[in-house]
Amino acid sequence: MIPQTEAPVFREHFARDRQANVMLSRVAGSLYWMSRYLERAENIARLLDVNLQLLLDFEKLDDESLKQHWLPILHAIGDETLFFQLYETADSLSVSDFITFNRNNPNSLFNCLVTARENARQVRDQISAEMWTVLNDAYHFISSRCIEDVWDGDVGAFYDQIKQFSHLFQGITVSTFARNEGYEFIQFGKYLERADKTSRLLDVKYHILLPKVTDVGGAVDAAQWQAVLRSTSALEAYRRFYVTDILASKVAQFLIFQDAFPRSITFCVDQLRQFALLISEGREGESESPPMRKFGRFASGLRFLAVDDVIQQGLHEFVTEVQTELAGLAAHIYQTYMYCAPVDMDAEIRFHQQQEQQQQGMLPAVVAG
Repeated sequence: MIPQTEAPVFREHFARDRQANVMLSRVAGSLYWMSRYLERAENIARLLDVNLQLLLDFEKLDDESLKQHWLPILHAIGDETLFFQLYETADSLSVSDFITFNRNNPNSLFNCLVTARENARQVRDQISAEMWTVLNDAYHFISSRCIEDVWDGDVGAFYDQIKQFSHLFQGITVSTFARNEGYEFIQFGKYLERADKTSRLLDVKYHILLPKVTDVGGAVDAAQWQAVLRSTSALEAYRRFYVTDILASKVAQFLIFQDAFPRSITFCVDQLRQFALLISEGREGESESPPMRKFGRFASGLRFLAVDDVIQQGLHEFVTEVQTELAGLAAHIYQTYMYCAPVDMDAEIRFHQQQEQQQQGMLPAVVAG
């Protein structure tokens, strides 16, 4: 048996390995969430900005029409239940306050930027000074304002500034961050959030934005689909591919399958698959694990689909499938590389002591043979 006096040596050895693994997981997690929350902030700013501009296209909205105008935004970010626990009516001021500044809303712009900055602070030694400066400036920008300030000033300029912070951060990241494992987690978080938000925008239009069947193909329908394109900065790119009018099937085709456009679902899914494979390179057999193979089949399957297939299946059903696949891959990468479960150190030491004893007990038989 191994003398009990050697137990402290085992403890120190495994504690050191455990600490190293925890540190690597925490760095990966912080970079991932930093990137994902900043991308979420940008997408929320896009959604609010476009919705506010869309109000200018429709005059004389009564209270019920105004409510129906804002409910899709709450549905898109999945916080409709929480909103009505905090506010009585969904109107321009209440919804924009809830999504922009409310501290009780974990997905508010304020909380997204606070969380992104906090994760960056935890890995200050891993990111460039310029990256930290952008996140710090974004935090102070939103911390010094309230919803009344936004509405009394230039609402569009406020949300444009949020988007500019995100664009600046992404450009600086590409220019200053080493192409290592950390970069892979940053990009993985960005494209995961982007794909999710693009799918949710399409789902919102399918569910709520179109109030009447008789409006299909009309001016209201066209204006709303144009708003969807604008919220993903896709309007100009769409016009270059399709010179004709804005049609529902063409918008769906573009935002789902256009692999040359960086905010389409197909483009984001392809990027996710590539970065997931890069992340898993150092772990034997991980690239062939069931979750990775499942997502690979999904990504490949998108290449063989057409917009008619999506319409036949149902846009909502297709979007739900996309979100399920994204959530599955995200959970797998998080559990494998970013989550560290608590460990019973004494039990771990006993297990490795037993292994050592078994190896020592087998050694004479191997030599004698």
